[in-house]
Amino acid sequence: MKLNRRLFLGSTAAVAFAAAVPVRAAGKGTIAIITPSHDNPFFKAEADGAVAKAQELGYETVVLVHDDDPNKQSEQFDTVIAQGVKAIILDNAGADASVAAIQRAKDAGIPSFLIDREITATGVAVSQIVSNNYQGAQLGAEEFVVLMGEEGKYAELLGKESDTNAGIRSQGYHDVIDQFEGLEMVAQQTANWSQTEAFGVMESMLQANPDIKGVICGNDTMAMGAYAALEAAGRGDVIVTGFDGSNDVRDSILAGGIKATVLQPAYEQAQLAVTQADQYINTGSTGLDEKQLMDCVLINGDNAAQLETFALS
Repeated sequence: MKLNRRLFLGSTAAVAFAAAVPVRAAGKGTIAIITPSHDNPFFKAEADGAVAKAQELGYETVVLVHDDDPNKQSEQFDTVIAQGVKAIILDNAGADASVAAIQRAKDAGIPSFLIDREITATGVAVSQIVSNNYQGAQLGAEEFVVLMGEEGKYAELLGKESDTNAGIRSQGYHDVIDQFEGLEMVAQQTANWSQTEAFGVMESMLQANPDIKGVICGNDTMAMGAYAALEAAGRGDVIVTGFDGSNDVRDSILAGGIKATVLQPAYEQAQLAVTQADQYINTGSTGLDEKQLMDCVLINGDNAAQLETFALS
């Protein structure tokens, strides 16, 4: 089967405020920004984008990190609710586990605006602004198929099971790849979005499948770990692709290492959430649907040089 390339269009409490990034404002109040660890540049870009937009709009901010721990996230919600923040910008710590905390904020009159990851309930958050992970995964899978020459053995590194994006991306990958009989998946395992974990998982996969030709990863951090393991084993020829659009993977692409990734606009997404929060605070409505999708963009050797901090110049 030949590939039909196509363009997609469309759409703790104790340390809570020690991590705050203060921004002076003229009495507009505070917006809380809660994300996973900033060790991952994607999540740092989210926080930076939200802080910049909040500052521009005249708000103070408090920036917190939940480390993908729903209990820590719950404590942080209690803290910012008690503080009386005007809104919460959240990249959540679990699609199911986050609902109760967001509902507590809503009951206290504090609206939440979700970015990157959805939750399994509607009508609790005001907005859920996420990348079109399925569309992006299909773009990444199409490129992977081309890079593989439509044949060969490959492995897949999955994201964290509690994150709905992990499943959506994997499904998008397979809805494309599984159409090609010459492509055979010989290993599939989670590395929980972690570079360190991906290194170890890739080592094990390579030992069991020394003739592997490609690895498709659920995010860039795992792609970096996988490629490092392959290089260490003298298999830098293995095709590796990721998803996120990080500067690290951009640099690897430009150096001839990792072959491609899919950009999801983390910085822009966070800024949009703050803009909607400001409108909701001022008018009681965003005028938009709760669930909003932002399309992704394929990044490869053709356009990687234009990528900077999860945005194309």
